[in-house]
Formats: sequence, structure tokens, C-alpha cells
Amino acid sequence: MKLTNIIAGALTATAMTGLALSAQATTTIQWWHAMGGANGERVNKIAADFNASQSEYKVVPTNKGNYTETMTAAVAAFRANKQPDLVQVFEVGTATMMAAKGAVYPVYQLMKDEGESFDINAYLPAVVSYYETTDGKLLSMPFNSSTPVLWYNKDAFKKAGITKVPATWDEMKTASEKLVASGTKCGFTFGWQSWVMVENYSAWNNLPIGTEQNGFAGLDTKFTFNNDAVKNRLQSIYDWSKDGLFKYGGRRGDSLSMFTNGECGMWLNSSAYYGSIKSQAKFDFGQALLPLDSEVAKAPQNSIIGGATLWVLKGKPKENYKGVALFLKYLSSPKVQAWWHQETGYVPITTAAYELSKKQGFYKTNPGTDTAIKELSLNAPTPNSRGLRFGNFVQIRDIINEEMENIWAGKKTASQAMDDAAARGDKLLRKFQKANK
Repeated sequence: MKLTNIIAGALTATAMTGLALSAQATTTIQWWHAMGGANGERVNKIAADFNASQSEYKVVPTNKGNYTETMTAAVAAFRANKQPDLVQVFEVGTATMMAAKGAVYPVYQLMKDEGESFDINAYLPAVVSYYETTDGKLLSMPFNSSTPVLWYNKDAFKKAGITKVPATWDEMKTASEKLVASGTKCGFTFGWQSWVMVENYSAWNNLPIGTEQNGFAGLDTKFTFNNDAVKNRLQSIYDWSKDGLFKYGGRRGDSLSMFTNGECGMWLNSSAYYGSIKSQAKFDFGQALLPLDSEVAKAPQNSIIGGATLWVLKGKPKENYKGVALFLKYLSSPKVQAWWHQETGYVPITTAAYELSKKQGFYKTNPGTDTAIKELSLNAPTPNSRGLRFGNFVQIRDIINEEMENIWAGKKTASQAMDDAAARGDKLLRKFQKANK
């Protein structure tokens, strides 16, 4: 063999070895999430853009089903020592994640350990307060935060002669009557009914849904959502349904099509449906503040968030956590958050992202898209409107949904259903308390 061929072969082998070592040097960060459809594609874009911004880390997003399935999969994976670095968990899973001893690497601690700048005051108070410890330390990173708003069909309103968007529940009834009289099949419907009609109804009217500051102050908590205000409001909605003013459409987002196809003139559900409504509705639509129960409160307090945060899990190689910290920092940047907010309807998690959206003229060209931010920031949160932190609340929310469905089906009065939901829920609270003493 000629000397030149030997040298060339050696150089090629050396180059290939260098490439292999370079490829191996890229640290992979596993991110499990619950975003499907268009939002799943947006999650992939965020990860791809971060990966393109540097060469040391590669974030790999993986859809693991809905929120419940994703959290369950992560817990099971941790027990098997096969957990991801990051997992998206919806807000009602917060207490469960906090109780997962040894599994969670708190965000505030991660950022400190990795020497990354982190100012909790840069985040919207109504967003981070849900995920803080009692002394103000952030446990998980807010990602897709939303709050329910009142969506309405402007074309149907015009046809019905409705000139003012309902601001109270009495006005909701009047508007629904006009809509039905003008040919709309139903006045309003809602989705995620426990979140909208129990949790947010209570916060908006400054009512507690449980003792111990809605669970923030301790595990020895009991439910109080079976109060007269909640019972009376739910009973009135059932009574209205007999005249077609209200129609039930499912526990989650199942009723979206009832609004976008024009069947119902109003829809109470998450601000995060903006993208879906924009692509599906063939009419002019708007969003407004939640209706106030004027029989309960003189003015609205503030709404509470839904959506999810990203939890960092322990047990991964040490070098992974620098990449996780950098990714969370990237995710919180004004540019990324403003884009995510404008694309989806989720609220920007930082003040800077909100200001950037204003500067870009998004709210002027898309009126009403700052409604969710206004609701969350309407007043400083009270113990009744900060949020909730109940153990086993994923299962308890299913109980509340089941009992609410008994109301809509005429099987129980609202009073009986809410009493039963509270009693059943309290049993699971005691079970969680006993397991986490």
C-alpha cells in the first residue's frame, strides 16, 4: 500500500473518531409532555429551535398522552429508574408531585446549583404563586398557563340584538334567552366544568373551595365548595337548560365544536383555545371576562390558572441538569414566550413577554387576546383566589365532574350533588394526608 494511502486512511479514521466523539458529547434531555395536535407541533418547534441555538444539548420532546396519562407515566418511570429529565404536569397534580419524595428537583434549586440567573419577580404573580412554596420558592417552571374566559359569537349576538357582552350571570341568562329566540340552538355551554364552574367560579367571586387556604396551608383540609353560592348557581344553570339556554357538552374540551359550529352562542372555557377557535370558527368571535355572580360578590377578584408546568426529576446524570437549566431559561425568554402566547392563547409567563406582545401590536390586531392576563392580574390574589393545592385532586376532580353530570342529567339536585362530591372528596383528602404525614 502506498504511504499516501496509509496517511489518508489514518486521517479519515481520525476524523471519523472525532465526529463520533463530537456526537457522543451531545447530552440528550428527555421531555415528556401532553401536548397533541397543533400544540404538539409547537412544542417540537421550541425544542428544535433550542437545539439549533447550541450544540451541547439536545432536547427530545415526547408526547405521552393526556395530562393524567403523562403524569402517571412519569411516576411509573421514576419508580423503574427510567424517568425523563422534564415532565409536563397539569396544575392539579402539584400536590401529588410535591409529595413524591426524592423525585423532584425544585426549579429554584436547579437554577441556583447551575449558576443560571433566575428572578422570580420577572414572572406574572398569578402564574407563579400557584407553584411556589409558602416562602416564595418556585418548585416547577410554568409553561402553558391559561385561565377560563367567556368566548362569544359576535355574529350571533348581532342577529339576536345583544349589544353588551354579559358581565354577570343574570346577564348571561338574558343574553341566552335572546340567542335562543333568534334561532341559536343554545345560549351557552362550558368545558373543563370543575375548573371553570367550581374552582374559577369560587376564585372569581372570592370564595374558598376548601379550608387551610385551599390546601396551601396544610394537609388537614376539607372541602367547602358545597356552599350555597355554588349550589344555587349550578341549580339555576340546570333550570335554564330546560329552556335550551344551557347545554352540557362534556368534561374537557369536547364542547368546543358546539361553539365553533354555531350551536351555542357562548362558551366558558380556557383562553388556550384561541388557536383552535381561530382556525375552526366561520364567524367573528370575541372573548370577555368571566361573568360575576352579583348575588354573591360586588366585584370580581381574580381568576386562577390552569394548564401545566415543567417538573425536573432527579436521578439523571449530573451533566444533564446544566442543559435542563439552559432550556428552562430559553423557554422563559421573552421571544419564545411571546410567540407561544400569540400562537396558542396561553398567557405569557413573564411580564417581559407580555410587554413584547404589546410592542409587537398583537393585542391591537387581535382585540381581546389579553383578556386572560387581565383576569389573572385583576387584583392581588387572596387565600381564596391564589389557587388550590389538594392531594389526590386529579381523582377528586373526576368525582366533582361525575356529580355535576348527575345535575345535568336531572338525577340529583345541585345541593345533593355538591354535598356528595365534597364528602367523597374529603375521604381522598384524608387518604392523602395519612400517606404523607
